[in-house]
Amino acid sequence: MKISDYRGHQIELTQERWRHIVTEHPEIRGFKKILSEILSEPDLVKRSKKDKEVLLYYRYYSDILGGKYLLVVAKIQGRPFVLTCYITDRVKEGDVIWQKS
Repeated sequence: MKISDYRGHQIELTQERWRHIVTEHPEIRGFKKILSEILSEPDLVKRSKKDKEVLLYYRYYSDILGGKYLLVVAKIQGRPFVLTCYITDRVKEGDVIWQKS
């Protein structure tokens, strides 16, 4: 499955990565359909401090666990693909690449 991000770049979500995500973060299982929303309409995009080729796409949802971010982590160099996705209550450190105004 390929998803266009907010810049129009195609990011792939492979079956292997989806299995990893739902194994490590089973609470995400019901949110597969909104991964495209997070990538295409994020609230905030940051560059990972650990790997400059990784972007962190955040979108806040007030109806998830009393208000949480869904975070999609994607490798953007070469063949862009989703590494993982999970629910978080805080934004990680890193350079801001894009922010919703």
